[in-house]
Amino acid sequence: MKALLQRVSEARVEIAAGECVGRIGRGLLVLVCAERGDDEAVGERLLGKILKLRIFSDDAGKMNRSVQDVGGGLLIVSQFTLAADASGGNRPSFTQAAPPDEGRRLYDAFVARARALHPEVATGVFGADMQVHLVNDGPVTIPLQMAP
Repeated sequence: MKALLQRVSEARVEIAAGECVGRIGRGLLVLVCAERGDDEAVGERLLGKILKLRIFSDDAGKMNRSVQDVGGGLLIVSQFTLAADASGGNRPSFTQAAPPDEGRRLYDAFVARARALHPEVATGVFGADMQVHLVNDGPVTIPLQMAP
């Protein structure tokens, strides 16, 4: 399972006609992709890392605090294109992405677990055409991957 984290001062996801379906203030925008072979345990390990990753500044300006430490929100957005492989040419292949039904099941499980462990969780809409608006704080962008 792959994730791309962006530390944000604010972020939101809109779908058709500008309808806002998820919004947070300070926190993490989490773009997440389930890949072939992933299961719920992989998602739980990835989520554990995300919640504890120290990428927020402490009083001395050092990245020493987690999203939990700062009381930040999570905006979790499905993004199968994180599985892109462009090594074979100019058109990316997405064969490593989990099939849509499996990707949805793993995304839903990831979100449910996040909601059980963290007080502020917003989401996009799986499979929808979404517009993601964010103010990247820092900027700080961290790629993560957990193998099955």
